[in-house]
Amino acid sequence: MKLDTTYMGLALKNPIIAGASPLTASVDSIKRLEDAGAAAIVMHSIFEEQINHEAHEIDHFLFKGSESYAEAVGFFPEMELSNLESEHYLEEISALKKSLSIPLIASLNGISKGGWINYATKLQEAGADGLELNITYIPADIDLEGRIVEKLYLDALETVLSVVDIPISIKMNAIFSSPANMAKQFDQMGAKGLVLFDRPVHVDIDIENLNAVQTINPSTSHDMSESLRWSAILYKKIAASLCVSTGVSSHEDVLKAMMSGADTVQMVTALMQHGEGHITKVLKDLVAWMEEKEYISIEQMKGSISLNHSSNPAAFQRGNYMRILTDYRY
Repeated sequence: MKLDTTYMGLALKNPIIAGASPLTASVDSIKRLEDAGAAAIVMHSIFEEQINHEAHEIDHFLFKGSESYAEAVGFFPEMELSNLESEHYLEEISALKKSLSIPLIASLNGISKGGWINYATKLQEAGADGLELNITYIPADIDLEGRIVEKLYLDALETVLSVVDIPISIKMNAIFSSPANMAKQFDQMGAKGLVLFDRPVHVDIDIENLNAVQTINPSTSHDMSESLRWSAILYKKIAASLCVSTGVSSHEDVLKAMMSGADTVQMVTALMQHGEGHITKVLKDLVAWMEEKEYISIEQMKGSISLNHSSNPAAFQRGNYMRILTDYRY
């Protein structure tokens, strides 16, 4: 049974990547993830504001609502900032590369074109096999046009690409006016992978204390819809690898992602809930399903249920949308 795949040009033994989370912030847990079968690791994020830790260096975009990040574990302005964290991050990469046999992908979170981007060079020098660029910007200014927001993303990617040679993936979100076109632009600019999608923090209002709150936003298999949709749309349309994130919990979810056209998946919430060993179970169940259905490889099923088989994807999507709504009855 061949579970191997490729992601950003990196050879992986199976499609399961441990995504950025508190579990990838510890050398011990990262080793347990590898032992459980993870094919690659995305380290916990290092933030622009942690690199540019002095108050006068913090980019003004921080104050325009850019508080979300890969692991979605809090509200940034309340954190204590120290450049010691950025130095420790580099040390972690160097130490891990001496013991890991699987690719190690650093995670850099930022939005501006400031000096923090040069930190990407240090990540490469420390030994990172790839870099996941997490650009989460919430445009709270009603006068800010969408094309300007899109340019922020493209400029950040372009600048990082100019300073490193390791492959870079973009952790996208699904709220662009045209996600497919943005994916195309990222691809043409040189991104080697697209992660579908970033998961922002959960916003709520505490009606007792009368204040806004932001909390962790765990995902389930039901949250995979948009990731599957856009994986199916983008399959074979761009050269960059596709990675389905958000809600991947079981072997069924991995199968759906592969059939939609993804090359890999990222697993986070399920590992936080069930522990690193959950990967072993998912891989065992994946192999059992493939044997039962007589699949011999991941490549064999990849993109088998994608829009690449439709001559008019937009019409296909519209037709299905209409059929579901007209057929629905209470």
